[in-house]
Amino acid sequence: MSFLIYGANGYTGELIAREAVKRGMKPILGGRSQNKVEPLAKELGLVFRTFSLEDKKSLDYTLKEVDFVIHCAGPFSLTATQMVNGCFRTGTHYLDITGEIAVFEELAARTEKAKEAGVMVMPGVGFDVVPTDCLARHLKDRMPDAVDLTLAFYGLGRISHGTQSTMTMNVGKGGAIRKDGKIAGVPAAWKTKEIDFGDVTKTGVTIPWGDVSTAFYTTGIPNIKVFTVLPEKQIKLLKMSRYIGWLMATGPVQGILQSQIPEGGPSAEEREKGKTYLWGRAEDKDGNSVESRMQGPEGYKFTMLTALRIAERIIGGEFKPGFQTPAGCYGADLVMEIEGVERQDVS
Repeated sequence: MSFLIYGANGYTGELIAREAVKRGMKPILGGRSQNKVEPLAKELGLVFRTFSLEDKKSLDYTLKEVDFVIHCAGPFSLTATQMVNGCFRTGTHYLDITGEIAVFEELAARTEKAKEAGVMVMPGVGFDVVPTDCLARHLKDRMPDAVDLTLAFYGLGRISHGTQSTMTMNVGKGGAIRKDGKIAGVPAAWKTKEIDFGDVTKTGVTIPWGDVSTAFYTTGIPNIKVFTVLPEKQIKLLKMSRYIGWLMATGPVQGILQSQIPEGGPSAEEREKGKTYLWGRAEDKDGNSVESRMQGPEGYKFTMLTALRIAERIIGGEFKPGFQTPAGCYGADLVMEIEGVERQDVS
């Protein structure tokens, strides 16, 4: 099987491309800019294609060359629909590394179209959301009657240009939880919670993480909240966005904010030294609960490893047509196949 990495010149796309070559894979590299994609392709000895997603002819030509695509060119709210439409036209499986709730919900709503095309559509094959999705599935397996799910993570570290660009674009939109099976808007930094990650205890704050969408499809649990650990300064800014978020979302202000985002992301040393902590709890209607913790690699390294592990699964013939979540398709122990991951059930 062959595959395309679109957005290969981006921070995370390049990480995935380099690791793929180390594993003996020969993906086609793709992106909008020849000046950015060609040097990487030549260095790695790979074929490359450059085209915009608006160019249907070039998109379809390239997708017909491959069995699946790992789409890495965000913000995915602006690019996923075009790529998925191309995959439906060409019968190509779709993976991406999004964390955007709206994208998950849009693609979940198109599951029948994906089945008709005979393709698997699996957004979120990176740090957002593979580890938390697998933790959610593990907790559901431990407590099948759970009605409430709380997830938390800590240690993502410095974020890349693309991630920060997406976060900046969504400023002022508030937070999100799932309540009674439906996604509900809540104020930014709506709730805080002390979380025992095992090695450390930190204060977490609610964020609109991808699992608000995906964990519901993986587990069926109707009430879901996700927390992360942020510096107090950032929490104050989130709370401030409740009142001035509308201003920060305007075109002129967005232009200023986006122009100030630095290129790149964590260094190789930072990725190797980094660590991610995760925690989750599932509770049934009678108040009984189970908790589990997890540790794993730094966030971007995690994304690189999980995206390629799922790619290997597809190459091995393991895929299901339609919209899929990582743990819904491959089970709670998918994440345990990643080197450095440890999971602990809390008594």
